[in-house]
Amino acid sequence: MSPRSQKTPMNFRTMAQIDVPQGRNGKHKEIVTKILSDLDQLGEGVALKVPLAELAEGKEKVRAALNRATHKGGRNVATATDVNYLYVWNQKQQQPFP
Repeated sequence: MSPRSQKTPMNFRTMAQIDVPQGRNGKHKEIVTKILSDLDQLGEGVALKVPLAELAEGKEKVRAALNRATHKGGRNVATATDVNYLYVWNQKQQQPFP
């Protein structure tokens, strides 16, 4: 018997590729989606005031998730925090020097 005819047993189960979930729905998807939706509606010079009590995983993890989402979407967003709130606002795109 040739070595090619012996099949090594599978280590993992299989499924149809069409049934594989597409995209990642992380723990922070809901809050990040809400923040991005509100940012779309903000006027210039206005910031969102998100209560830290609503951030179950903490402000650092939500800020990181928001940073990933805004970079992926090509958005320019700034954040700040105090004891009670996470502040988020749209920043103007920087104009390149001539």
